[in-house]
Amino acid sequence: MIKSNHKGFAGNLLFALNIFIVVLLLAGEHLLIPRWLQPVGRLHPLILHFPIVLLMLAMLMEFFRFRADFAAEKIYQQFTTVILLSGALLAAVTAIMGLFLAREAGYDSGSVQWHKWFGVSIVFIASVIYWIRDKSWYKQPAARSGSLIMVILLLYAGHYGANITHGENFIFGPILTNTKPPVPIDQALVYRDVIQPIFEKKCISCHNADKLKGGLMLIDEQSVLKGGKTGKLFVPGQPQVSLLLQRIHLPEEEKKHMPPSGKIQLTAAEMNVFYQWIKENADFKKKLVDLPASDSLRLAASVFLKPAAEAEEQYDFSAANEKEIKKLNNNYRVIYSLAEGSPALAVNIYNKASYNPKVLDELSAIKKQVISLNLNKMPVKDAELKTIATFVNLRTLNLNFSDITGNTLKDLAPLKHLRSLSLSGTKLNAQSLGQLNSINSLKELVLWNTGLSPLQLNVFQDAHKNIALIRGFKDDGKPMKLVPPQVKNTVFVISKPVELVLTNPIKGVDIRYTTDGTDPDSTKSPLYKPGIMVSNNTTIRARAFKPGWYGSDMVGFSFYKNAFPPDSISLIKAVSERYPAFGAKTLTDGELGGNNFTNNKWLGTQTELAVMLYFKNPVKPHTLTLNCLRVMSRQIFLPAKVQVWGGTDPRYLKIIGSLTTEPQKKTDKDLVQGLDCKLTEERAVTYIKIVAEPIKKSPAPNPKKVEPPWLFTDEVFIN
Repeated sequence: MIKSNHKGFAGNLLFALNIFIVVLLLAGEHLLIPRWLQPVGRLHPLILHFPIVLLMLAMLMEFFRFRADFAAEKIYQQFTTVILLSGALLAAVTAIMGLFLAREAGYDSGSVQWHKWFGVSIVFIASVIYWIRDKSWYKQPAARSGSLIMVILLLYAGHYGANITHGENFIFGPILTNTKPPVPIDQALVYRDVIQPIFEKKCISCHNADKLKGGLMLIDEQSVLKGGKTGKLFVPGQPQVSLLLQRIHLPEEEKKHMPPSGKIQLTAAEMNVFYQWIKENADFKKKLVDLPASDSLRLAASVFLKPAAEAEEQYDFSAANEKEIKKLNNNYRVIYSLAEGSPALAVNIYNKASYNPKVLDELSAIKKQVISLNLNKMPVKDAELKTIATFVNLRTLNLNFSDITGNTLKDLAPLKHLRSLSLSGTKLNAQSLGQLNSINSLKELVLWNTGLSPLQLNVFQDAHKNIALIRGFKDDGKPMKLVPPQVKNTVFVISKPVELVLTNPIKGVDIRYTTDGTDPDSTKSPLYKPGIMVSNNTTIRARAFKPGWYGSDMVGFSFYKNAFPPDSISLIKAVSERYPAFGAKTLTDGELGGNNFTNNKWLGTQTELAVMLYFKNPVKPHTLTLNCLRVMSRQIFLPAKVQVWGGTDPRYLKIIGSLTTEPQKKTDKDLVQGLDCKLTEERAVTYIKIVAEPIKKSPAPNPKKVEPPWLFTDEVFIN
């Protein structure tokens, strides 16, 4: 079946591949893999199924090889040899690809390590079985034992591979995981009980500690706030510019659509609750019951929760056609069920620019099932109330900040089930209130910021004791907290003075700032005014203040001056293949890495960092700044020592500056810090060598994973 010369070549190739795998394992981080080989590593998930099938078949045939029926069958024996050799060769190639892939950022978890060692064990044992199976002492017990061991290794390697690809415990999850019962509305937190469960169900399989796709984890509040390689996941209060919403609303065939095509997609209700949560500033601690009954986020989140202890409302209408609902969902309208198994629907209409009366007319096919209609900030006119009145089972209607005048509110009289009506921000008058007398079912009326006087509201309330009248904010003596200042500068590595631009969306706010590392206060710190220039390395800390409000949280950001950019830069010693970024040029590209060490803007190493800078025209620098990162939980620390060498000949450099950092403690905070090294050389230099040493012992070791401390740096500035 296979020529002897071909068989010999394949056997020698298998031996060579085994040796290469051993070299990769022993060399670890010290072996530099060229960047052009990364695409080869990413083929690992594509071909790994072929060796699995071949080896499973080969082990099945090997298990029965010595049965009397097959022992004398030459074709059976030859076919088993071919299948085993092919499977071993493909397994070796797959393992090598996996070892390449594991060196990329985001593949340093426990599951990856277990998958790696089970995978290479499969290669070694398959190779050993191939090499010894024709020996005279190789009998049925050895064949069956080897087959069983191989099958067990394949199952475990597949299990950990599934964990990496699909999330923890993917295989046994359906039978081992207990489904959590819905949380009662009166006990629920919006993030903990609504947002996070959606992440866990639809997103965490690709964004977890084992598989950091895009450098993004979604396992807890801290990881959600950190974001990924492409930046923050969302901008609180600004859903229209939030990356999360942009990605989930892309067409499914788009490469950047999330979840990826082939994965379980988000429902309209899930996308809507993401939108509403971000719109209301993405509060991680907000209780659902703290939101008004007609609040859009409360209505959207309630779909996923158990109603508070009360009799569940029964409806006398059947469910709408699912295909019709799906067709009506679009980029300006979301329709979703109010509870699992319930025929009742809620409709949320947004995108003011796309609104017209036909948006309501298009809902005629499901008007019996709609019990909640949200038209907040839509340009709804008085005439459209007649259309709304055809939604005969409507319980909740939100017309906040619409264009109605209240002169036709009597047109809502056919709504015999309407309980909650929100009219905040509309232009009502005393006559408008009189028209509400025709809606006998009303239990709640929201009327803040309508222009109605307190006296008019009191008269209405006295005449309608059964209606809960919500007039707006009631001062309980507790000031609100200001949002932090926003920096509008887009460039933070400068070669010449730039103007500092700070803003705050709330009018009348004082922005106080400092440049000495202290926190700003409301009286002594300098007051920000347009025209302030930044010309050197400067760390700005800013807060917003306003009488009657709590001061905002502090924001901090740094400007770095780089007067002498080098003409070339090279690594003297290779950095880790996990965090290679774009090599040495990462340190001079002017792009700051921020707090996210997986965004491909940070060079990472667990050994000495050594780089050489070259200047065509000699320079006389006085300061060198090495921008470094500290993330305590990931064993990333500031360097213990930095040395700077300089001269005109790279073979004969001398030390022109050094610094030693303070001993780091486990209580230290995560930060990005520029380490300034004063230089003493008075003569011009054309070469500068930087050597940074990581700390030798972690002040906060990870008990689950013992490894040397990391050193991360993203930029070098010379002035």
